[in-house]
Amino acid sequence: MTEKLFGKYDLENIQIKDKSLAQTVSFKGITVPHTFGRHAKKPLGKINLNVVERLANKLMRGGTGEKTSGKVIRTHGRMQGKKLKALKIVEKAFDIVAEQTKENPVQVLVKALEFSAPREDTTRVQYGGVSYQIAVDLSATRRLDMALRNITLAAIMGSFNKGKSMSQSLAHELIFTGKGDQQNSYAMKKRDETERMARSAR
Repeated sequence: MTEKLFGKYDLENIQIKDKSLAQTVSFKGITVPHTFGRHAKKPLGKINLNVVERLANKLMRGGTGEKTSGKVIRTHGRMQGKKLKALKIVEKAFDIVAEQTKENPVQVLVKALEFSAPREDTTRVQYGGVSYQIAVDLSATRRLDMALRNITLAAIMGSFNKGKSMSQSLAHELIFTGKGDQQNSYAMKKRDETERMARSAR
């Protein structure tokens, strides 16, 4: 019998249609997604991390400290290093997603990652002392990192100075992004913005 995530959610029958992301998303059976950083110093070690643990890791940030979508978000270190707090937020968010969608929340997370992972980005190159922005294709690992970052950033921004908890904010972002709702999904708006900048730099 395989272990269920948080003792509730099955990890066996999760489907991922994006073949690029399928190489880097892990659904390793684990009750509590906490591996205590044992993959941290291995090359591409995070590929072996359960994707839910990577989501929790992305929540442990001190805010942006700079303007993002016209807002400055600073959490003053309230989430930095607090892994168990991040896991509780993810578990509560998954409970809300399961209640509202009647689906496995891990499958909803996978759909959200497929919808929000950009395929192109820009990078700076220098020729003869002059810098240029050029468009580049993104690797699967970079696509997944950017999608997770944007989803968790939406959760932090959605709960900052508002009456909504971070777990509620994360759940709503996962639901909207998992449906492909561009109007309400911050992560999809950031994907479109990234790809638009890349197209203009071709």
